[in-house]
Amino acid sequence: MKIGKETVPRTAICTSNTETIVVRGADLCQDLIGKLSFTEYFCFLVTGERPTRAAVRVIDATLVAIAEHGLVPSVQASRMTLAAAPDALQGAVAAGILGCGSVILGASETAGIMLHEVWQRVQKGESIEDAARAVITAYRAERRAIPGYGHPVHKSRDPRVAALFAVAREAGADTVYVDIAEAIETVIPDIVGKDLRLNVSAAIPAVLLGVGFPLNALKGVPILARTGGLIAHLSEELRHSIGFALSYQATRELVYTGSTPAGFDPQA
Repeated sequence: MKIGKETVPRTAICTSNTETIVVRGADLCQDLIGKLSFTEYFCFLVTGERPTRAAVRVIDATLVAIAEHGLVPSVQASRMTLAAAPDALQGAVAAGILGCGSVILGASETAGIMLHEVWQRVQKGESIEDAARAVITAYRAERRAIPGYGHPVHKSRDPRVAALFAVAREAGADTVYVDIAEAIETVIPDIVGKDLRLNVSAAIPAVLLGVGFPLNALKGVPILARTGGLIAHLSEELRHSIGFALSYQATRELVYTGSTPAGFDPQA
């Protein structure tokens, strides 16, 4: 039984023979190694096109902005995995990345989809503010969260937002999605009833979409960035392990709420 249209595997990313490795139509050894930075190469791999200088600056800035975020759950999972299996760095990295869902890192993708919904309405002739108001009103009516807005610590805007927007403007990137993101921030209080300010999860797609980065690959940027952060944490874990300390701390704070058999003494 065939699922999908293709019966022959095809790819436009890479091929090789005994002499040459070809990536996106370029000779890896002659045209790419030593010629492109990793940020340039990443963009080239994803899109198949050499990135503009503005795209490189913006993508580079987003990778720096999101690589490290302290002992968030994905980092704790990664460090505890390595503490239990110090020979499996790849497994520990995978444990951390598998913990990156809609709450951690995935919000950049959902925020990007929301920004794109506003942009589609603008393309049909609506003003940015009217389009933003219509989309947020629909989200509110459907009881959907507004991704990329509000932060538990940074109440008056995540400081990374201004830094990323400044890079985009200085680089000469298209800032239409930045304008959309700021318009959404403006209309949220009247519609939602709360003053939810931009956070980095909306700033990332706002600047990336402005340099032509694909909507369907947005989630990959935070994942790539956080992989670098995880490797830093795991390098530290191998030198100074806190993985079991994190586990012990959770155990000490544990409150059992289930039933117990007759005569059970928790202090025994």
